[in-house]
Amino acid sequence: MTSPPSGRSTAAPAWKVLLALLSLVLATTVWALGLVDSFSKPSVAPALSLEQQELTLLAQPQIPAPLRTLLLGADASESLLNSLRDTPLERLDDRQKLLFTALETDPDHLSSLQQVELDSADLLQLQRALADRDNLSLTADDRSRLLLLTPDPLTRRLACEALGGGDDSCVDQASATKAARRLVISELLPLLALLIGGLLLLRHLWQLLRRRLPSWPMLLAPPLNVLDMVLLVAGGFVVLGEVLMPLLVIPLSSGLTRGLSVPLTQGINVFFGYVVLAGPPLLILRQQLRQLDPAQMPSGGWLQWRLQPLVTAVLQGARGWLMVLPPVVLTGWLITRLLGDQGGSNPLLEIVLNSQDPLALLLLSLTAVVLAPLFEETIFRGVLLPVLSRSLGRAGGVLVSALVFAVAHLSIGELPPLLVLGLGLGLLRLSTGRLLPCVVMHALWNGVTFLNLVLLGS
Repeated sequence: MTSPPSGRSTAAPAWKVLLALLSLVLATTVWALGLVDSFSKPSVAPALSLEQQELTLLAQPQIPAPLRTLLLGADASESLLNSLRDTPLERLDDRQKLLFTALETDPDHLSSLQQVELDSADLLQLQRALADRDNLSLTADDRSRLLLLTPDPLTRRLACEALGGGDDSCVDQASATKAARRLVISELLPLLALLIGGLLLLRHLWQLLRRRLPSWPMLLAPPLNVLDMVLLVAGGFVVLGEVLMPLLVIPLSSGLTRGLSVPLTQGINVFFGYVVLAGPPLLILRQQLRQLDPAQMPSGGWLQWRLQPLVTAVLQGARGWLMVLPPVVLTGWLITRLLGDQGGSNPLLEIVLNSQDPLALLLLSLTAVVLAPLFEETIFRGVLLPVLSRSLGRAGGVLVSALVFAVAHLSIGELPPLLVLGLGLGLLRLSTGRLLPCVVMHALWNGVTFLNLVLLGS
């Protein structure tokens, strides 16, 4: 049951209705074009797969034999080689082209790789030697001189082996040990989280069937209406936040970042771009809430943040994250199996994967783990879900708010998993009666994804 609306007049001014309709048309157009455009954007999945396979191969010497099949698969070298063969050369960087040449054994493919151009003249010298290794007679000193041209431990090891070096001289044990640690964190911890989450989900479903779950608290909603939500999301979030404000801020941002490195520029642009996006809808929401009768405000405020008890909120958010993990992963896997990789990944994923600048990573982490959960949960679960639930019922409010949340990310390939994630966040909002656990759950989701990208990219 939701809280009843206050005595606000239901008759909206004509200008407000027209503004809402115009905002809705513009927002629908922007989002539709964004979703269509996402089909043409590359997916981050191939890059993630390559990074995972490279990390696996680098860690191989330090993985105990009983765990190799579980963590590395049948043949890590063959898997990476097949992935490199399936990736267009223009999408490979210099290091990956070197790895490709070092792993390749087919004479015809090696002949083709002799014609590949690299950006670095030093690396090109090593690449030519690898491509023509069957016709070269290298001494140990020649091999060592060539290997000094690359600082990358995996490239150096595979090049060393391809040029006739032995395992003892080619393997960098320190780098392999570090890679093994990263591999365990990036593979075993998600598997453990999936297992725990699956067990919690089964227990929850069993309690639901046995009717042993506690009843949900009353859903307290600010006395706003659907028209207010259209102005907030379509007008504030999309038209102002995503379209107009960036047009004003991009020239300023370009001037401030002139002369900085590309990773740092990307980090600054993402951070301030998100602040600019969040500003207009939050100001509109603040104005909408200020117009309400303070005497009718429920305990805990209109948005029901209810910060205390803090530990309970953290535990509820962590439990929600674990329970939503299996259905989101299953949904993504099914979509990929049935429809293939639809592309259109969030560009932030690839930026994090490729960034090595500590300050850039700090700005990106603040955006993904702090700003995004706070802003998106305030809009979607703090106000949109409870207001819609008053008109559509709890099920309708959860579904529509989750759908808007998923569409707002403008990625057709990620839309189904994001929809499931939004449903999980909505159910957590209903079951706890407060907003803070949703922020914790959202932050955990983004934070674990961010950590995995950093582990793979480093």
